[in-house]
Amino acid sequence: MNKVPKKLAILVGGGPAPGINSVIGAATIRAALEGVEIIGIKDGFKWIMQGDISNTRELTIQNVSRIHFRGGSFIGISRANPTKNEKTLENTVTSLLRLNVDKLITIGGDDTAYSALKVNEMAAGRISVVHVPKTIDNDLDLPHGIPTFGFQTAKHIGVEVVMNLMVDAKTTSRWYFVISMGRKAGHLALGIGKATGATLTLIPEEFPGEEIRLKHIIDILVGAIIKRLSYGRTDGVAIIAEGLVERLNPNDLEQLIDIERDAHDNIRIAEVNFGEILKMKVQERLKKFNIKSTVVAKNIGYELRCADPIPYDMEYTRDLGFSAAQFILDGGSGAMVSIQGGRFVPLYFKNIIDPATNRTRVRMVEPSSESFYIARRYMLRLNQADFDDPHELAKLAATAGISVDEFKEKFYYVIENDLLYENIKSGNIKLISPESNVAHKPLGDIPADDANDIEHRISPE
Repeated sequence: MNKVPKKLAILVGGGPAPGINSVIGAATIRAALEGVEIIGIKDGFKWIMQGDISNTRELTIQNVSRIHFRGGSFIGISRANPTKNEKTLENTVTSLLRLNVDKLITIGGDDTAYSALKVNEMAAGRISVVHVPKTIDNDLDLPHGIPTFGFQTAKHIGVEVVMNLMVDAKTTSRWYFVISMGRKAGHLALGIGKATGATLTLIPEEFPGEEIRLKHIIDILVGAIIKRLSYGRTDGVAIIAEGLVERLNPNDLEQLIDIERDAHDNIRIAEVNFGEILKMKVQERLKKFNIKSTVVAKNIGYELRCADPIPYDMEYTRDLGFSAAQFILDGGSGAMVSIQGGRFVPLYFKNIIDPATNRTRVRMVEPSSESFYIARRYMLRLNQADFDDPHELAKLAATAGISVDEFKEKFYYVIENDLLYENIKSGNIKLISPESNVAHKPLGDIPADDANDIEHRISPE
């Protein structure tokens, strides 16, 4: 009896990211040139984890040769989680075997990486599994300086959006609170904020401890608005990472208690209208100082995820797709693909698991890095220099319509994290705690979006 040739399957999990189609195309072409039959599993794990093997699509050189120019996913996508229980995991493996698949390429973020790991374990050598890291959040545990695919395109599109909002803000004398995607990490928000020179950016990593109080976020924003007003400016743009929601004290946001969660138990942050909550709370706080400010909340994220990839991601994802196919054709399994120094390096699942959570590690922004330090220096928000300079402090208090002592009482605490920063360039770093690995330094300002205004020069230290 002739054996039926084995197949290579490709599936995509999680949320969209620019470059998915390029990975699918590159992997398909590489495998097809070796005579391997390739199928696309439609809608991630959604159907095969139920034992349904009818939702597949043949992948050939002819039907994938130009898909790398386009965003979205040629074979669909879903957040369905096959690791929820043993049965769905068994169904997933059994479905793949019924499809005569012995090689699987998964494309996705940290949740899909974990699903790939568990499928690889359950298959026990019957199916080789390799994962291609994809997320606009840039939070997969790749070596420093190596982005996840889709991040650069998302940042590029996000910068274009924010540039327009900055012009609108100045033209109409209003503030924009731009909520940027990033479920846990602030890479995308910080990248957009730093590239555009937005007035300020807030990311979860800059707050030590497990929980963040909503009042703290509100007072940072209010302080920035007051400081901006003290310079005669009624406009500004704040980039705010949505990941702050996951760190908020539940008592501060009652909406979080009954909030919907996805199949991987992550809060559906889109269900929390974070920008509108911040807008309302900030305006309430400003009213106490007899300050009226027009604030517009704007979410960006869905506009970025299915954008056509920029050339960087097109090229990068072709490398990733080729490497994934080559690795699995050569008999490799149980690893995530990475390109380091222009070379393919497999990152084996066993080495990227966080022992504390037993899940794939998440890469966060490192607030003790010079990259964050530089970004922070260009933001216009309250800092130690404002409280050290009697003239600046008096100006801020007068803008808020309160005494200097009252201003210090109400706002000094928002810069206490900054006080923990030592001068990074001098190497004199002081850690908050051995566990946190966060360093801080007193910070001054360069005007974020008016670098030529001489009155906004960097504050003396």
